[in-house]
Amino acid sequence: MKTPKQLRQYLIRQWQQAPQREQRLLTGTSWPWQLGIGKPSAQQLSQQFQHVQQHIAAWRQVTVGQVLWQAVNFRAGAQAVELPVHWQINSPSEWASASANQTVQQEFNQLETLVSQTNSAFTRALIRKHYLWCNKPLDEVIKATQLALQLEPGCAQGKPLRLLAGYAVDTKFFGRHATLLCHLLDERFDGEASKQGLTAFLGAENHSEHWLLLAPLCQGLLPFKRLRVTATELQTTPLAVKNILLVENEHALKLLPQRPNTLAILGAGLHLEWLRNSWLCDKHLYYWGDIDTWGLTMLAKARRQAPNLTPILMTQNVYNTHAQYAVNEACPATPIPAELTPPEAALYQCLLRQNKGRLEQEFIPPHTVAKALEVIN
Repeated sequence: MKTPKQLRQYLIRQWQQAPQREQRLLTGTSWPWQLGIGKPSAQQLSQQFQHVQQHIAAWRQVTVGQVLWQAVNFRAGAQAVELPVHWQINSPSEWASASANQTVQQEFNQLETLVSQTNSAFTRALIRKHYLWCNKPLDEVIKATQLALQLEPGCAQGKPLRLLAGYAVDTKFFGRHATLLCHLLDERFDGEASKQGLTAFLGAENHSEHWLLLAPLCQGLLPFKRLRVTATELQTTPLAVKNILLVENEHALKLLPQRPNTLAILGAGLHLEWLRNSWLCDKHLYYWGDIDTWGLTMLAKARRQAPNLTPILMTQNVYNTHAQYAVNEACPATPIPAELTPPEAALYQCLLRQNKGRLEQEFIPPHTVAKALEVIN
């Protein structure tokens, strides 16, 4: 038998879980919600009758939602006993109220205000990621959602974010709400803001350092298996290595095989200016990124800095062979970069025509990656 207190604790835990909160607040079919209370056994009824009476009395005092009762016959009793069997919660507001928890009730009230005053494109993110706004003034959160509808990729045109005018926010607004804005823009642009970083995505001047992950693909290149350095530091520190493999996403590291005299540099994204330095001139430079318009845009930018680089696994044939793993690219990059070769430009155009024009490099089978990287020696 579950007490009202036990089920209230369950309701609080459910609220604290993002998938449960999202499902119940966004899906009308989740209501009403019946929570099982449980019935006493015949032994409990005969040996712990006072405890059962207290259990029944506690449920009779519950006024939120509906307590569903059932007449139950026990062989030891002369007549049926009315027992609480389910607690029915009929709506999200009842969920918050039934929890009897101040934090849950406050967050629900705040969320209700936000959903009613913001664009529906952000409803899911606001529900699922309430940690982004729960400690912020609601008027600022609402302003952030309005700003996220106005911003476009590259709109900063090289200006610092604090100098962007015409958006009705103060100079420190981007600094106060960078993470929130990034996640809101992710809803519009298929995660690209988080992938590139807010500053790079908006095309703003970047005063902060970008960190890169270095991973040697053979013994003896570095004293560590992995090392993080800033792009500025890498640009001014020559490395005694023959081959450099530039990889768009850090998660692709697990796919990389051992290759002789080769250093992998992962996670640069659009931060590629460091490639324009003298010590790289005598290196064999290879580039591997996603097969989507953003991946080809990054390839083009890398080639702008280092014209002699060699692309890996970024061809029409690779896309066709693994198209079953492709997904939708909600916000393609534009325009087609001039640095792409004719086959790469044709691939770019092909991807724009596809319903699923995004093949992430993590979905390429390891044996295919290993075969393609045999060109590095």
